[in-house]
Amino acid sequence: MGLTKSEIFTDKQNQIALFAKVFGHPARVAILEHLFKINACVCGDLVDEIGLAQPTISQHLKELKNLGLIKGNVEGTSVCYCIDEENWKKMKTIMTDFLNQDLTKKDCC
Repeated sequence: MGLTKSEIFTDKQNQIALFAKVFGHPARVAILEHLFKINACVCGDLVDEIGLAQPTISQHLKELKNLGLIKGNVEGTSVCYCIDEENWKKMKTIMTDFLNQDLTKKDCC
């Protein structure tokens, strides 16, 4: 079986691409902003806050959780979500290193 395209890139390159993908949808950005704003776990009120249907919110939460930017805890019949501080700091370091690259040679194009 052949290589998948992601396998020809470094782990760091794949990680940066995944972070970019998660920030590529405004609903996920809104969810993260809300979690930072309330500075606590949220249980179920994201539908009212974000304005999307529950299945849509659930799908975005799944993406954020799969990447490790948020974590969820089961409380009764609902799942409560909050920012995963350790993974958030790791993501910030990786993205800052990438975005802080500067050209040293200025005579191109």
